Amino acid sequence: MMDPKATLEHLKTIASPRTHRTLEAIYEVCQEQAGRGISDFSFSTIARLGEKRGVPQAQSIRNASGVHYRALIESFAAGAPVKRKKKNNPESEAWIEELPSPRHRMLVNILLSELAESRRLVREVVPPNLEIYVDDRSAPKGSFKLNASERRALEYILSDDFMSMWHFKRGKVGDIIDENGQKVLKPGTIDAIEKALKYL
Repeated sequence: MMDPKATLEHLKTIASPRTHRTLEAIYEVCQEQAGRGISDFSFSTIARLGEKRGVPQAQSIRNASGVHYRALIESFAAGAPVKRKKKNNPESEAWIEELPSPRHRMLVNILLSELAESRRLVREVVPPNLEIYVDDRSAPKGSFKLNASERRALEYILSDDFMSMWHFKRGKVGDIIDENGQKVLKPGTIDAIEKALKYL
């Protein structure tokens, strides 16, 4: 990857003139960080330190329009004396240096930087070992589980007491019929209630 100064000059040749001053402000902040021996080049840190110099907010740097800003910050981060976290295989990214085009190498490093930043944000939002269950059933509000009162009501419909009180009986297709053989509840009713009791 190109050194920060070369990266700045290269970016100024491909970025709009309006962004040149912002790139220079980011370069100054990063240069100061490097001069102090600090290896923290996170977008949030650079944005905070350069807030009064015209450096955009961290979210703006992360957005698609901040691609040049990320490239410049990453050029500093790549040269910082920091231990790569969880980098078990030091040759896992060696293929990047084999790319023939400096522009392609820079873009790949930007993508890797964005990936690392995204993973860091996910770790901040989602606590470790958190189990997330996805239930794609739709319901307007509240829990899908039946409460005790709802469960008793459904169990009562299937009970012998309910059937005998109204002179009902179970049909052959999961329906409920009266003493004259007329369908009181539609086919599948009993099956639906039993499934609800089993899974809810």
